[in-house]
Amino acid sequence: MIRDITIGQYYPADSLLHKLDPRTKFVGTFIFIITIFLFNGIVGYAVATAFLLSMICLSKVPPKFIFKGLKAILIILIITMLFNIFLTPGEILWKWKIFKITKEGLYLAGKMAIRLIYLVLGSSIMTLTTTPNQLTDAMERLLRPLNKIHIPVHEIAMMMSIALRFIPILLEETDKIMKAQIARGADFEGGNIIKKAKNMVPLLVPLFISAFRRANDLAMAMEARCYHGGEGRTQMKPLKYAGRDYVAYIIVLVYLAIAILLRIFPITLLFK
Repeated sequence: MIRDITIGQYYPADSLLHKLDPRTKFVGTFIFIITIFLFNGIVGYAVATAFLLSMICLSKVPPKFIFKGLKAILIILIITMLFNIFLTPGEILWKWKIFKITKEGLYLAGKMAIRLIYLVLGSSIMTLTTTPNQLTDAMERLLRPLNKIHIPVHEIAMMMSIALRFIPILLEETDKIMKAQIARGADFEGGNIIKKAKNMVPLLVPLFISAFRRANDLAMAMEARCYHGGEGRTQMKPLKYAGRDYVAYIIVLVYLAIAILLRIFPITLLFK
């Protein structure tokens, strides 16, 4: 499951999405996440599905590689669905002692599951087609107006970029430590919940030590290169919009307009 986390990883490919300006992809992903919560019916989710599938095709990233990231949220997804199914009041379809399943609970569970899955897939596409450096530059440029109210935009963007960059590194480190501990006789699967929690200590302790060591090495490397924040710094590859970026913005705005219209004027014949 450690290897199934795709958020934070970059997949090199020669695709249209890879060539887009990172600001375009950042804004597009943000709008897509908004529309996930705007849609509230079958037609809306069908539009979101078509848009998401088209982005997957344009990215040229293997769909198997993208969808395997859902394994990492499987437990959260199941727990979310169960809570919505059994705790949502409404028309009772099945009941046994204190447990009951309602029509509204099933509908809400399905809607929340779709939103969570699309949220992970949409975010994964952005990180898979954009390098951490590009994400940092995009966030800094988009949030630059906040500098006027003395918000350290560059530092915030740098921290988020480093966090994204360290996700695959720490996952790989976790996998290596786990294999080494298993070779020494550690058991991460057997026993009850308390036993499993105790068995995680030989994994977490060296992982935290390795993470702090990497953070210290990174800090020393940045100091050795005279890094002093974003004031007065220039970029080796300045971000510039191309014609395809303006076309992408138009497509995303049309998609957002459709989402708003379906929210205001739902097609009730296909709803519920």
